[in-house]
Amino acid sequence: MSEQNPSHSTHDAQEDTRNQDIKIFLNGKIVPRSEALVSVYDSGFMLGDGMWEGLRLYNGTWAFFDEHMDRFFNSCKAVSIDVGMTKDEVLQALNDTAEANGMTTDAHCRFMVTRGPKDKPFQHPGLSRSGPTVVAIVEHSKPADSLMSQGIRLATVPQVRGLPMSQDAKYNSHSKLNCIIACLQAEQAGADEALMLDPHGFVNTTNACNFFIVRRGEVWTSTGDYCMNGVTRQKVIDLCRANDIPVFEKNYSLYETYGADEAFLTGTFGAQTPVASIDGKKIGEHEGAGPMTRRLRELYKELVQRSTLKVAS
Repeated sequence: MSEQNPSHSTHDAQEDTRNQDIKIFLNGKIVPRSEALVSVYDSGFMLGDGMWEGLRLYNGTWAFFDEHMDRFFNSCKAVSIDVGMTKDEVLQALNDTAEANGMTTDAHCRFMVTRGPKDKPFQHPGLSRSGPTVVAIVEHSKPADSLMSQGIRLATVPQVRGLPMSQDAKYNSHSKLNCIIACLQAEQAGADEALMLDPHGFVNTTNACNFFIVRRGEVWTSTGDYCMNGVTRQKVIDLCRANDIPVFEKNYSLYETYGADEAFLTGTFGAQTPVASIDGKKIGEHEGAGPMTRRLRELYKELVQRSTLKVAS
C-alpha cells in the first residue's frame, strides 16, 4: 500500500491560498476573515453550546439544502436555541457570503449557531440573554486526491457513540469532545481516524463520517439508531434502492467488517471516501476505491448534478 500523509483525514482538502482572505458571515454582516471574531463569553466557545451544519456549493446551488436545514432546525428546536432566521434567510446569507467570495462551485460551508454571549461565565443556558451568534464560513474546498487513491486507515477505539439519553449522536452539536477523544485514540493506534462501535458493540460510525461496508454485492450500514442521521448517508441508501443494489441498515460486528469486500465513508465534504484498512487489516483486494464505491460515487455525482442544475435553472 502506498505511503500516506501522517495527517491524512476524511477532511483533507487541496491547498487553496484564496481562503486566507475570505469574507465571513457574522451576525448579519459579511466581514473579512481577520475581523470575524466572537466573544470569549460566547456559549459556543465556553461550553460547546450550539449547532452547526456542513453544506457544499455545486453549480451555484447548495446541494440538498432543504434536507440539511430540516436537520439543523430540528436540532436547534430540540435544545431550545432560537436561530432568529428562517430557512430562506439562511439561504440568503449563504448565497451572499458565496457571492462576496466569488464562489460558484467547489465551496464548503460550515454554518454555525450558538446560544450567544453569556452574562456570566457559567453553564446555565438562561445566562445567554442577548440572542444567538450566527456564523457562516465558506471556503474554496476540494477533497485531496489522496482520499480516493489511498483511502482512510481506521482503528476501532474504546470510545463509543452514543446513547440518546446522554448526548444523542443525531445532534450536530458544537460539543464534539466524544468524537475528538475517539480520533485521538485512533491516531495513537497509528490510524487516520476512528471506527466507533455502538453501546451494544456493533459497528456504528467513525468519529467524523457515516460508515458502510460491501459484502458479496450487498451494501451494509448501521441501523442508524446511534449515529448522525447523515444527509449523504441517506442519499446513498436511496441511490442503492433506486438502482437495484441490495442495501441493509442492520447490526453487524467487526467480524463481518474485517471480511468485507469494500468499506467506505459518507459525508458532505468527501461524498464517498474509501477505507483502506481497519485495525491494520486490509479491506478487499483493491487499491483505493473498490468497484461498488466507484459506482456509488458516480451515481451520487449524477444526483448532485441533476438536483443542483435543476434548482439553478
